[in-house]
Amino acid sequence: MISRRDYLKLCLATGATLSVAPGLLRAAEDKALAPITRTIPSSGERLPAVGLGSSATFAQVAGNPDLAAVREVLQALVAQGGRVFDTAPSYGAAEEAAGRVAGELGIGERLFWATKLNVAGWGGGTADPAAARAQIETSFQRIDRPVLDLVQVHNLGDVPTQLGLLKELRAQGRVRHIGVTTTFPCQYDALERIVASEPIDFIGVDYAIDNRAMEARILPLAQARGVAVLVYAPFGRTRLWERVRGQTLPAWAAEIDAHSWAQFFLKFVLSHPAVTVATPATSKARHMIDNMGAALGALPDAAMRQRMIALVEGM
Repeated sequence: MISRRDYLKLCLATGATLSVAPGLLRAAEDKALAPITRTIPSSGERLPAVGLGSSATFAQVAGNPDLAAVREVLQALVAQGGRVFDTAPSYGAAEEAAGRVAGELGIGERLFWATKLNVAGWGGGTADPAAARAQIETSFQRIDRPVLDLVQVHNLGDVPTQLGLLKELRAQGRVRHIGVTTTFPCQYDALERIVASEPIDFIGVDYAIDNRAMEARILPLAQARGVAVLVYAPFGRTRLWERVRGQTLPAWAAEIDAHSWAQFFLKFVLSHPAVTVATPATSKARHMIDNMGAALGALPDAAMRQRMIALVEGM
């Protein structure tokens, strides 16, 4: 297994870091690649602030017989000091493929596994308790862990039934943290009620520099209630990439140690004090390395955040 220090040297030698500043990587090497970390309020555990999601392109490559891309991106995550891997049974073969590859690489115990539960669907259906239990047992088998780090009710599917099951599993010690997720604006009011009333550890939500609806109520409430926040779609899926296509990163982005558009967008997200981890999905090791660069160096203050917003809104 390649060490983080050797991996950094390899990146510098081959240019695999793309726009991650060599000076910043050398500083990280001297510090044994210590990324920015955030604390889970309910447990006190600290997590690197950038992780890996497994929807979209990751899910696509996970369905291929050749899992080389999955292997490379998971190796890059761990080599760069990352831990958080977010997946779901509904992301095609992502959960199963990642569990198998992590086992082969011997990194399963180093990862913070976050998966999801939803047999009710996303349209307000009712979850069959037996089916819900079967789905989560399948996740245990795929990830090959006796205890899962985090399981969340996906897109608020039948929260009373499915969150009730997760509470049982947390009480039994089989699941360490529980929560709920949504990326649908029509569910934000329901999410707010759950955060305000339920004893959850995490929420998973969409948040990006051009999608700041969470700042109004959800993020402040999560912070006040001691609920950790996983951020999904910090690039607006493909929305932000379309916006900056052909645009040059401004020189002043170096003031916050952002050396690519990915780092620019991620640093904005991470600069909100309620955010625990951002989990952009990717299937490419070079993008994983670039993303992890956002967890190095400075983050924007309030004035810089406004400058960043103005730049993106002006495009």
